[in-house]
Amino acid sequence: MANAASGIAVHDDCKLKFLELKAKRTYRSIIFKIEEIQKQVIVEKVGEPAESYEDFAASLPANECRYAVYDYDFVTQENCQKSRIFFIAWSPDTAKVRSKMIYASSKERFKRELDGIQVELQATDPTEMDMDVIKSRAA
Repeated sequence: MANAASGIAVHDDCKLKFLELKAKRTYRSIIFKIEEIQKQVIVEKVGEPAESYEDFAASLPANECRYAVYDYDFVTQENCQKSRIFFIAWSPDTAKVRSKMIYASSKERFKRELDGIQVELQATDPTEMDMDVIKSRAA
């Protein structure tokens, strides 16, 4: 189903891969891309469970927008193992204005398709989504 605001649809694979990340922990991360010709969000890359946060962050393109999901594991002060699923709207300042507009207008609709997101981040440069930010938002 296409998004009324931007005309962007969500490929079924996006939801399937997200469910595998959430329920089976098959992946550590998923990077989604809007395919402008087909006007739909597609899965661009999945990160294996052993992938580090640094590897994930480095795989986001420097000059293009993306949506991403990252499953962050951490230990609380009470020594409990927990995880948080982050949704990251990556929109670097150097991306094309048209691309930023399409990603911004499609974000809420896409996010609704991914049931189980716990924390949302909007990042325009790597410092806005570095490990310190992730840690502070996860707690």
